[in-house]
Amino acid sequence: MIIEGEEDKSCDNVLTMWEFTRKRFDRTEGNLRYCIRIFCTHLPTSFLSIEVVGEMNRALNLLQLLRINFHGDIFSNKDLENVFDCSEDLNRTACESSTSSSLRKRIQDCLEVLKSINKKFSVPNFYSHHMISSFCLKNAHLIFCTASSSVKLNEGKPIELVIIDEAAQLKECESSIPLQLPWIRHAILIGDERQLPAMVMSKISEKAGFGRSLFERLVSLGHRKHLLNTQYRMHPSISLFPNTEFYGKQICDAHNVKEESYKRHLLQGQMYGSYSFINIPYGKDEFDERHSRRNMAEVYVASEIMAKLYQASVGSGQMISVGVISPYKAQVFALQEKLGDRYVTPGSNFSVSVRSVDGFQGGEEDVIIISTVRSNGSVGFLSNLKRTNVALTRARYCLWILGNGLTLSNSNSVWKKLVLDAQKRGCYFNVDEDETLAKTLKESMIKLDQLEDFLNTDSILFKNARWKVIFGNEFLKSLARNKKIETRKKLVSLLMKLSSGWRTPPQKKETLNLNDGTSSQLLEQYKVHGLLNLLWTKDIIIEGSQLIQVLKFWDILPLSEIPKLAKRLDVIFGSYKVDNINHMKLKCHEGNLEVPMSWEISPDISEYNHERLSTQLASLRLDEGSSRSARFY
Repeated sequence: MIIEGEEDKSCDNVLTMWEFTRKRFDRTEGNLRYCIRIFCTHLPTSFLSIEVVGEMNRALNLLQLLRINFHGDIFSNKDLENVFDCSEDLNRTACESSTSSSLRKRIQDCLEVLKSINKKFSVPNFYSHHMISSFCLKNAHLIFCTASSSVKLNEGKPIELVIIDEAAQLKECESSIPLQLPWIRHAILIGDERQLPAMVMSKISEKAGFGRSLFERLVSLGHRKHLLNTQYRMHPSISLFPNTEFYGKQICDAHNVKEESYKRHLLQGQMYGSYSFINIPYGKDEFDERHSRRNMAEVYVASEIMAKLYQASVGSGQMISVGVISPYKAQVFALQEKLGDRYVTPGSNFSVSVRSVDGFQGGEEDVIIISTVRSNGSVGFLSNLKRTNVALTRARYCLWILGNGLTLSNSNSVWKKLVLDAQKRGCYFNVDEDETLAKTLKESMIKLDQLEDFLNTDSILFKNARWKVIFGNEFLKSLARNKKIETRKKLVSLLMKLSSGWRTPPQKKETLNLNDGTSSQLLEQYKVHGLLNLLWTKDIIIEGSQLIQVLKFWDILPLSEIPKLAKRLDVIFGSYKVDNINHMKLKCHEGNLEVPMSWEISPDISEYNHERLSTQLASLRLDEGSSRSARFY
């Protein structure tokens, strides 16, 4: 008994001739293509002849054509039935369309090629990993392996020539493994004794020379060597310094790196040319819990540069690979933690690799960013010439070095030469020349509780300031006690605005209720955040032959504490000359900005007549030497 619904359901699962053919072909063709590629890639030529490889490639091409036929809409089910009907007689052409005849011919050609391959080539009849490995080694003409695994070649085919790559990074005892293979007649060692040797953790073993390579020993004994004197990796502006400093100008730049197309402008600005040193005079190099050094200011700057490169890559569709190198593990960990998996996207045109100098030997990237870390006046093991050579020679198109120029130039090491060379070549830049980096650095210093490093006239906070600034001890103590990031952000913003000349409009200004002391005429109060207020006055300093108005920030206090500060300031201002107090009260405006004033004085300050204020006012001028319209009172 057949139920009508079940009959319809069974009919729905029946494949048409077209669907069946395509399904069976896809499965068979995929497996066959995979096997052919494996054989052509891994079987030695002594076992798989060039002639057979040619026929295998022809079979792949025919299979591709058949795939196009079976996945197109050229043939009907009837055409396919005609093609495969009486399959023993593939030459039958009667009553066939031209398309069916063409398909039949391609099938016939493909089968003939596959049959020919089967006659000329027999697949090895074994399946164990050991037997497959032995078979490949016995039939191979070229074998690539590590020095330690070369011991497995003792029982294989006799080897006459050994080439040891990166030989200068291989311990002598490790080099002896491949050199003891039987039948060896020639050995070639390729390496660079001016780059890092093998890593030895034990200080005692390192001192005893355990890490020395056979390559280095032969060089030191005067054994004849041949220098490969052409480099094909680095843009000439990158190779210039290491070539001069480490190789005595013996290395030539290849033609490919000299071409104009090799010069990449990945980011706008001279700072991001092929070679640059970016001076970061802020931040601290400190120890982490592993007793390695890190500099978080450089971490934030490097992260921002990578963000800019990523945006450039996305915008242009250009492939960019970036390597970030540091000699200190703590810095590498900090950079990796900061970046996370932000740029780990399969199929992306942008890639980032963060490693130590030791881990980068032998590697290369389009752009290399070096974080030197040190900023406390000492460079430590950063002065290692071999480590420096490796770091400076990894980049193809751009090498950007982040560091404290003052610390490095005072080190009497190779880094001093590098900084002086960058300055001479016009490749030395201050981090605040890029507004984005300057902003990032400001924000990072607030987050890292290192804001105190910015509290000087030369810092990036006051780069464009009209006023010089001075900070009282109590201000610094109050700042150190307050760790709230939001408060610090608003404080920094207020300090920058005040130093640029901005002032609260008189109608919005809060009035201080103080006793009638001098401070009541000079002290200014600006709200920071919450209950806290910034307290400041103008002050007078002597600079050269001038008296100059400056801003002095006294403290950060709640309203209840301000009277105590006022009393203390009354005592301080009581020691000031009357004329100086009068100078502090004077104001000069350019538009909506208040600008500092200055007065010429006698070079001998002891002869300066404080009684003649009118004479000094007669020579009054703007500190900036501006000729723009101004008003003062």
